[in-house]
Amino acid sequence: MPEEASILLRGLEAFAELGYDHASARELARRLGVSHNFINDRYGSKAAFWRAVMDSALGAQLARLPQVDPAVDDAERLRQIITGFYRTAVDTPLIGRVVVDEFSRDTERLDYLYERYIAPTLQTLVPSIERLVASGRMAPIPMDVLFFAVIPPVSGMVDGPLARRLGRPEAASPEQLTATAESLATLVVNGLLATGSDSRS
Repeated sequence: MPEEASILLRGLEAFAELGYDHASARELARRLGVSHNFINDRYGSKAAFWRAVMDSALGAQLARLPQVDPAVDDAERLRQIITGFYRTAVDTPLIGRVVVDEFSRDTERLDYLYERYIAPTLQTLVPSIERLVASGRMAPIPMDVLFFAVIPPVSGMVDGPLARRLGRPEAASPEQLTATAESLATLVVNGLLATGSDSRS
């Protein structure tokens, strides 16, 4: 692993375990195996290092998202986007821990995540949702409700200790995790489309 990639990965591990506020420059340097002034010299500040860590991690996660066939039905497109998001989350549980921690804090870091990653990602869903609403297949839904319907269930893919207590096998195979991601996405999309015995199709 290249030196830069190794440093950014160790930084992600530290922020995921400690949170931003408890990850002091001294502790980060210790975990990275570098001198105490390395972060300031290389990145300018702890905040800039955090942004570099998140850009590296989230950029790689977004690059792994599968391409969705533009010809598919909007409901299927929604399912494919959400399934892809949950499936990539399996490989990057550390990102989930950092992001969940930041969601509860009104900071410039949250602004950065929102403007650079959250808002653009949600916008990929908007055209399909607008068409589903216009056709009567989906009720109008505020953006905040949409976000909390789609994003928090990703914890089902990243919270291994809790998932095991709820019955997931200790060593879940990639195939089992893929099946879990697909089941979770189906459940979320069916809820958004209000499918079921009283569905208004």
